[in-house]
Amino acid sequence: MIKAVIFDLDGTILDTEKYYRICWPKACEHFGFTLTDDMYLQLRSFGRPFVFDRFREWFGDSFNYDEVRAYRKVIYEEIVKEHGISLKTGAMNALNWLKENGILRAVATATDLERTGRYLKSVGLDNSFDKICSAADCKFGKPAPDVYLEAVRQLGLDPSECIAVEDAPNGILSASRAGLKVVFVPDQRESEPEVEHLCMAKIKTLDDLPKVIING
Repeated sequence: MIKAVIFDLDGTILDTEKYYRICWPKACEHFGFTLTDDMYLQLRSFGRPFVFDRFREWFGDSFNYDEVRAYRKVIYEEIVKEHGISLKTGAMNALNWLKENGILRAVATATDLERTGRYLKSVGLDNSFDKICSAADCKFGKPAPDVYLEAVRQLGLDPSECIAVEDAPNGILSASRAGLKVVFVPDQRESEPEVEHLCMAKIKTLDDLPKVIING
């Protein structure tokens, strides 16, 4: 029996992954590096140490990750200030359905807790989750299982009692490695063939999530 659903944040609950797709290449370009779109897509949901290693692999020791990341945050906040943050289609309906049916709701995100709380508050979801866990507070971020294992621990459940909802390969790997069933809801790419076999279902929007849970 499913007792909890644990959501990724960016690109799953919040329609914000598209902003990262803009600001990471801009931040890299500012410091003289070219981050292609294919490169960016590999970074989605990556925990910080893994992102650091990938940038060093691409650009060498001259790449100052902390400096570029800090500038990326500035660009991101400017975009958010100008355009705001919106929910992904079906997010509110899915969360309301889960609450009405006594299913716990949690977040497992690569975003730090301060920004997660601020962004959720901006869309009226600051009181919509039973637990919020950030990979920034775990030893290893996604695709390692740590953040999902921590969310499950805080919920007081077994991984087999939880479903993860993810939009990106690194998040799918993280949840699967933690022993959760995974539902894939595409965001920046319609297909992720290398990891879709790990998912119990693929849905177009979060409006379809209740049906997946009901049908098991």
